[in-house]
Amino acid sequence: MMQQQQQPVNQQQPLMPRPPQVITSKDLAYLTDQLSWQLTATKKCHHFAQECIDPEIKAALDQAGQMHMRHYQMLLRHCQHNNTQVMQSIPQPSQNQQSMQ
Repeated sequence: MMQQQQQPVNQQQPLMPRPPQVITSKDLAYLTDQLSWQLTATKKCHHFAQECIDPEIKAALDQAGQMHMRHYQMLLRHCQHNNTQVMQSIPQPSQNQQSMQ
């Protein structure tokens, strides 16, 4: 019999109070995927809201679409950050420290 491993909810990664100053290429790839998903969700909510007859469901779909658009715009602002300028302002470890490790 296989036992399923369940992870407790409290072992999630801690939330970051604000985004990091520097975005790595891996982070940027993830943000790009998220932008695509948020935009697709916005378009789907708008499309189905237009086809919906029930006003309550239509309003709920419009509200969900607006939420996805806000998330899209927030992520877009993070991607427009000048990463190169911030990287130059961060002190780099010297060559001697890197070769000793």
